[in-house]
Amino acid sequence: MKALVYNGPGKKTLEDRPKPMLVEPTDAIVKITKTTICGTDLHILKGDVATCRPGRVLGHEGVGVIEAVGLGVSTFKPGDRVLISCITACGRCEYCRKGMYSHCTTGGWILGNSIDGTQAEFVRIPYADTSLYPIPNGADEEALVMLSDILPTGFECGVLKGKVEPGSTLAIVGAGPIGLAALLTAQFYSPSDIIMLDLDDNRLAVSKRFGATETINSSDGKAVEQVMRLTNGRGVDTAIEAVGIPATFVLCEDIVAPGGVIANIGVHGVKVDLHLERLWSHNVTITTRLVDTVSTPMLLKTVQSGKPDPHRLITHPF
Repeated sequence: MKALVYNGPGKKTLEDRPKPMLVEPTDAIVKITKTTICGTDLHILKGDVATCRPGRVLGHEGVGVIEAVGLGVSTFKPGDRVLISCITACGRCEYCRKGMYSHCTTGGWILGNSIDGTQAEFVRIPYADTSLYPIPNGADEEALVMLSDILPTGFECGVLKGKVEPGSTLAIVGAGPIGLAALLTAQFYSPSDIIMLDLDDNRLAVSKRFGATETINSSDGKAVEQVMRLTNGRGVDTAIEAVGIPATFVLCEDIVAPGGVIANIGVHGVKVDLHLERLWSHNVTITTRLVDTVSTPMLLKTVQSGKPDPHRLITHPF
């Protein structure tokens, strides 16, 4: 089969690889029909993710058709159309019982990281019963790819951890796919203001179409000043960091209001500065999270209703 393989920082190749086989009774083999790339894949290619070693097939998102299942799989059978979760969950360990599937002791984020992933013609999915979701009849498979990772990540790590609520003010730093997913799902909670910050005017224009009330191009170094002007000098109740570099995390520190939340989504490959000399007295909460995909069943229902429409996140099919 064809597969996209990470071969060290800055190196990727399309290779012929053996088709994966069932290893455990709880495995399934899925024939991939749709997949995508993630910002995390770009961090891997930069060398930011030490757990991903050269020779690994990339990818942790996709939909497909069950090719084979192990004897221990009871929920799925060959021929079933499935959504692949970016997080693999045994459903039994201490962390899974807490709903922290991302820290499953024998799973978590392993696809395209510590085991071969979805950017291939076939993929082996451990713990298939608890790591796959059936695709409803008539569902848009391209749109559902966005539910493998992007939509639940923006929602869980940004919106939920950021405590977005009705009438609150929200800034999202980074208008890439994850930032846009946070923008779409933040609207579940009707914040009064959603300010999107990015360096790219095209992404900011998309943000406006997706529901941002204000957009700021931060390339001129005056983003903090502009956010403060928009919030009457107060800052924002929630600042979501959706990039993963030191400058954008510090920007969130600079614009969060007293009593506010900085919700980090970005994958950071180097250290960032925490300015406690300014924040120690501001009652600020800083949150981190790796997506657990606990919201995926709910998001599947909302997507079926057309709100939000994740297909809007897709720009280039290949």
